[in-house]
Amino acid sequence: MASMLKGSRLRRSFFDRSVHLVAPELIGATLLVEGVGGIIVEVEAYHHTDPAAHSYRGPTARNAVMFGPPGFAYVYRSYGIHWCVNFVCEATGSASAVLIRALAPTHGLPVMRRRRGCSDARDLCSGPGKLTEALGITLRHNGLALDRPPFELRARSSVPEIVTGPRIGITKAVDRPWRYGLKGSPFLSKPFG
Repeated sequence: MASMLKGSRLRRSFFDRSVHLVAPELIGATLLVEGVGGIIVEVEAYHHTDPAAHSYRGPTARNAVMFGPPGFAYVYRSYGIHWCVNFVCEATGSASAVLIRALAPTHGLPVMRRRRGCSDARDLCSGPGKLTEALGITLRHNGLALDRPPFELRARSSVPEIVTGPRIGITKAVDRPWRYGLKGSPFLSKPFG
């Protein structure tokens, strides 16, 4: 099924740019993990100068991948509950990344439903923790290249209408409109105000 995907493969070079350019361009792109996934409909940008970024206070064992080269997955446990997946952007040392918040599921729905224990397609990937559970993303994916298996990323085939707003679930730099979403998508984690 993956061979029938539209859009060119996204290479690591795609991520070697400003996180603020990469984040909105991921809306409409396809993300698959071992053939399971869908269309990215919501992301958040985190820049190393941003107090809400994990990299703001410098490198640690947890965030080391963020300081490495662009085009790799940064996976961490949020609030000790669920995994979150980020795509590292910008040059080595910049430590900026895009959090993948929501997908419109298109590939491997039976697998996602089993993993998530729900049948409503709108509830499968409508949040960063739901998304990683549905796609089977865990700490073992941390540090893996985004342009190699088990990941498959495809560029969007057209430019969608994108909305922006403040990021969700943070306490610092909450006013920055660095959350991007596909306008009108029923798969968003939270509607844009």
